[in-house]
Amino acid sequence: MRKISIFGATGSIGQNTIDLIRRAPEAYDVVALTGGANIAQLAEDAIALRADVAVTAFADRLPDLRAALEGSGVEAAAGQAALVEAAGRPADWIMSAIVGAAGLAPGLEALKHGTTLALANKESLVCAGKLLLETAERHGARLLPVDSEHSAVFQGLAGEDMNAVERIVITASGGAFRDWPLEDLPKASLAQASSHPNWDMGQRITIDSASMFNKALEVIETREYFGVRPEQIEVLVHPESLVHALVGFNDGALMAHLGAADMRHAIGYALHWPARQALPVERLDLARIGQLNFRAPDPARYPALRQAYEVMERGGLMGAAFNAAKEQALDEFIAGRIRFTDMAAVTAAVLERIEAESDLIDAAMTLDNVTRVDHVARKQAAQAAEERIG
Repeated sequence: MRKISIFGATGSIGQNTIDLIRRAPEAYDVVALTGGANIAQLAEDAIALRADVAVTAFADRLPDLRAALEGSGVEAAAGQAALVEAAGRPADWIMSAIVGAAGLAPGLEALKHGTTLALANKESLVCAGKLLLETAERHGARLLPVDSEHSAVFQGLAGEDMNAVERIVITASGGAFRDWPLEDLPKASLAQASSHPNWDMGQRITIDSASMFNKALEVIETREYFGVRPEQIEVLVHPESLVHALVGFNDGALMAHLGAADMRHAIGYALHWPARQALPVERLDLARIGQLNFRAPDPARYPALRQAYEVMERGGLMGAAFNAAKEQALDEFIAGRIRFTDMAAVTAAVLERIEAESDLIDAAMTLDNVTRVDHVARKQAAQAAEERIG
């Protein structure tokens, strides 16, 4: 039996992972499940999968988790230290699906133990890609991409020479507002931004899809994971969400990865890698689909994409600053303090302000320095949001 853990088990990626595990329970020994405030779901899954430990990120919810697990034999724990401790428990494979920069420390801890880390937490590579990759190499661990786009690129590169790669094209649905008049975007409500036309995802990533901040992070993730130059990375709006990525080679060929809009494909590929196994996902009927559409993203609609290339050009710890500013701006929008279009303005303000702090941005890439940049950028983003309100 393979020993596995799922970090971010109560989110959409975690729940899809659990769906696959439940289809072959005899093949897996579940070590740890972690989640946030959804204690009922976390406890239910931990009991059903007979996990050794269940961890909530919120220390004040530990009594609730203990009560929900009473008599089950599943250990309860809470807080950041408990998450890191759980990541250090022996496991063959760990799903890293904690949303945001909070997933970095547990992911690093898992890699230090030589674990295969299935990475759905794109923010970790954006904030500290070099640190993650060097840690994996030093400890003989492996990083497998779980974002649908990066899984598609990974599969497209199987057996290929990276020197023959000219470009990587990642696709974007365009989100909830891809066809809205630009002048209407400032009036977009939280409920409208939280409804995705193609994917069933959590609220935060769905809003990030509408603003295309998720794609901005994925552009940076592509550079970090595959080692290509920023100018080799392209983004296309593809409303059908069936072509997840394309790899272009020096002979002019494009290798495209197609699949249904179902995250269980990318999760299952990482779970069974290097083998392929049957998955309960839709088989595409291309004759019925009839056509696939692509268009270049509108820079005025999606300013976050431009910011991603600015971040890569600056280098250093600017990725950590960008991600932190993005997360804080998203918090401000969800709380109703700023408008949808203010999020990009907030991140732009932070990038401009923090650019001058070269001692901070050019510091060595360590977990402490990434955390320091994260803290400063969040504070600056909160100030920028306040200025937008004023």
